[in-house]
Amino acid sequence: MAAAPAIKELPEPPGLPEPLPEPAVGDLRLETVLGALSEPLRLRIVRKLLLERERFDHPCGWFGLDRPKSSLTHHFKALREAGIIRQRQYGLERRSHVRVADLDARFPGLLNLVTDWSPDTR
Repeated sequence: MAAAPAIKELPEPPGLPEPLPEPAVGDLRLETVLGALSEPLRLRIVRKLLLERERFDHPCGWFGLDRPKSSLTHHFKALREAGIIRQRQYGLERRSHVRVADLDARFPGLLNLVTDWSPDTR
């Protein structure tokens, strides 16, 4: 079996805005995380952030998703409230990145399963 693709880690730059409300590491629940990741679009969002990120965090437009803004807002909020992504507000824009260290500490190997997943392109 081939190894999961490498997670692209980038250092946190100085001077970031405070994160939006999110669960603490100790409050992360496996059933909540898996529930959020059970939606294929959210799983694609997390996988793209893990494997393709170009900066520390990215706005919704970077993902190239052809969905209404209200739908995307819902999906990103579900990921943040589950503790999978961290979001920060930059003026009118929210940027996201995966809470890699927190998720690895709580659920070792979970993110490797996400990166190893292949989206259905049919």
